[in-house]
Amino acid sequence: MTRANRQPTIAIVDDDAQVRQTLSALLEQSGYHAIACPDSAAFHALGDPPAIDLALIDLRLRGESGLMLAIQIREKYNLPIVMLTGVGDEIDKIIGLETGADDYLIKPFNPRELVARIRAVLRRYGHGAVTPAATGHEIGFGNKRVDLQKRELQDAAGNEIPLTNAEYRLLDYFVRNPGRIIPRPELLDELGSDSERYLDRTIDVLILRLRRKIEPIPSKPVHLQTRRAQGYIFVLDGRGA
Repeated sequence: MTRANRQPTIAIVDDDAQVRQTLSALLEQSGYHAIACPDSAAFHALGDPPAIDLALIDLRLRGESGLMLAIQIREKYNLPIVMLTGVGDEIDKIIGLETGADDYLIKPFNPRELVARIRAVLRRYGHGAVTPAATGHEIGFGNKRVDLQKRELQDAAGNEIPLTNAEYRLLDYFVRNPGRIIPRPELLDELGSDSERYLDRTIDVLILRLRRKIEPIPSKPVHLQTRRAQGYIFVLDGRGA
């Protein structure tokens, strides 16, 4: 069975037994295979690399935090991460995205929303719908290019330009949708943040960091341009109106 059509396996890392049981039942009913882990040690015991397709992690684990586990996973594996927490703090949101979380959901949450978020993240990693790259696995702009298979930004010599997970996801979305004005709410949905309350700050910080890495003169962007009161537009040829 191929990666695209087999049943994805999801590791649930939560120190609450009732939550693990509830989430396991929900995911099994939604067509996934669930593995329940009470702590980080149980997750690490799954193997190196773990035979799973996504990690669903409680940010506030007892002992080693879910945040630290997410950092360790991102350093070693190209594995999707969805984080859960009962704390709606802005710092947690930013930390969750910057350390590699692909999505972030606050407890209590709508079960159908969680399943929808998981499906969206898995699609981005190759499960389900085919990701668009019909003419190849690279998209170039200026003297840089995005390698869609390696999930990295490269300079003219092919050297990787380091991006955080959130920065890459934003850039990936822009280069796949060039020449179209993309409003802020759409970008926030792509990042998977939970609350529009922090939309402006989250997007603005990421846009600023991204411009520093892709633009010849960040203060005068030629690729990642702002359209006042509308959103942002990505111009591959560096011109644009």
